[in-house]
Amino acid sequence: MDFLVLFLFYLAFLLIAVVMICIFTKNQHLKSLVLGGAQVCSCVIPQCLQRATQRLLYQLFHTRNPTFIVLHLLLQGLVYAEYTFEIFGYCRELEFYLPYLLLPYLLLGLNLVFFTLTCSANPGTINKSNESFLLQVYEFDDVMFPENSRCFTCDLRKPARSKHCRVCDRCVHRFDHHCIWVNNCIGAWNTRYFLIYLSTLTASAATVAILSAAFLVRLVVVSDLYQETYIDDFGHFQSMDTVFLIQYLFLAFPRILFLLGFVMVLCLLLAGYLCFLLYLAATNQTTNEWYRGDWAWCQHCPLVAWFPSAEPHIYQNIHSHGFWSNLREIFLPVIPCYEKKRK
Repeated sequence: MDFLVLFLFYLAFLLIAVVMICIFTKNQHLKSLVLGGAQVCSCVIPQCLQRATQRLLYQLFHTRNPTFIVLHLLLQGLVYAEYTFEIFGYCRELEFYLPYLLLPYLLLGLNLVFFTLTCSANPGTINKSNESFLLQVYEFDDVMFPENSRCFTCDLRKPARSKHCRVCDRCVHRFDHHCIWVNNCIGAWNTRYFLIYLSTLTASAATVAILSAAFLVRLVVVSDLYQETYIDDFGHFQSMDTVFLIQYLFLAFPRILFLLGFVMVLCLLLAGYLCFLLYLAATNQTTNEWYRGDWAWCQHCPLVAWFPSAEPHIYQNIHSHGFWSNLREIFLPVIPCYEKKRK
């Protein structure tokens, strides 16, 4: 059982790392390296297994399916099960302040509410009935969003800042990205839910990590483990050092140590992604616009492949109207009247 829990934890960490790399990387050399590795593997792996793998990857990343929602809820359930059945009980014995111990459950409740809203809310689907209205919401810049352009799939005029999602097969108003973890697009009408969902998820991971670390520190202090001695391989008495103390705690509480490591790494990844999204919200950009725009600082960034032969093209953001106006646009989006009545 312990092996299964640890395997799922690190499988999720690997999936999150891969998704983050796929979302944020613009390094052509890294992409070439990944493609080269795939070509090498194709020479070894049988064709039937390759086709099955390609079909599986297509179903996971290019179609709407609840796989990652189930994985998300499973991992969240495992983390909170470990917290409930071990950390919560130990902390109660060590007389931790009860409201602190209940805080992760409050954050979990809020997170599940906004997770459900993000999954189920209409992100801003463009159709015949709202096409004319949404064309007037944002100004066309004639660079990234030219006027009078049409979506060849939906056969609709494309409002500024919209994009056709190939996974959902629909045009989305103020398209940000398609999130596999919520099985939905993130657009004009559910970005607010997504930001709160991500904030509560980051806060819950941080809270579990802090309480787990606080329990281990309190345990060391109460039991005076830092004052103990041990006999080394040469038969000499040695005072307790940090490495030996960590080894002792790992042998005594392996699941708690693995949980602490997992939620700490997860918290760092989520916090970094949340800061990036908050920056985009404060400057009134979307992930799609940030990814497509060739900003001036990219020419000097060593992590981004830049070709001197190509003409530098700097995209200017014309939609930012100040910090508070930008946030108001996200949390109080413009919605057609019939959409409000339908809700």
